[in-house]
Amino acid sequence: MAAVVSSLPPAPPPARPRMLFVGTALAVAAGTVLFAALLGAYLAARDAAGGTTAAWVPAEVTFREVATTVAMLTLVSSSVTVQWAVYAMARSDRRNSYLALGLTALFGLAYINSMAYVYRNMGLELARDEYSLLVYAITGTHVAVLFGAVVFVGLTAFRTLGGRYSAKDTEGITAAAVFWHFTVVVGVAIWAIVFALK
Repeated sequence: MAAVVSSLPPAPPPARPRMLFVGTALAVAAGTVLFAALLGAYLAARDAAGGTTAAWVPAEVTFREVATTVAMLTLVSSSVTVQWAVYAMARSDRRNSYLALGLTALFGLAYINSMAYVYRNMGLELARDEYSLLVYAITGTHVAVLFGAVVFVGLTAFRTLGGRYSAKDTEGITAAAVFWHFTVVVGVAIWAIVFALK
């Protein structure tokens, strides 16, 4: 009696690990811890100084509240455009994806420009006291991280132009959007604690 050997279909190719997305998630987790520590140190120092704006903020420091609020609203608007890029690429709409990524980077650069204006006009020396040190540490770190996010979005846009991403593979654009949303949430927290609450 001859045995009949049946062959199985070939195994599907192994799923590609989502390395970029996982790396971005780890960077967001680390950034969350960093900014939570910085803002926590700021609030603890403010509380130790008396817990009021008059006791904590030096009298000669002036914040352009309109400028900081416009900067924060610009950053929030950029969150909409980066999500638009993900939405467009998921529907194979490359033209709108390019436009959305470009607008997102432009909004990010506009925020950085607004913060440069705030730094120039607030009259705060860098290492004069604990308040100035914490304000520059928190906002300067955020500006640096946001600049990194602008570079991330720019590289993602170039890779999209090169055909790397499509409706079937939006991992890079999604990772850039996750990192961008993180910078926006941190920016709103900084605005609320450092600029609005003082």
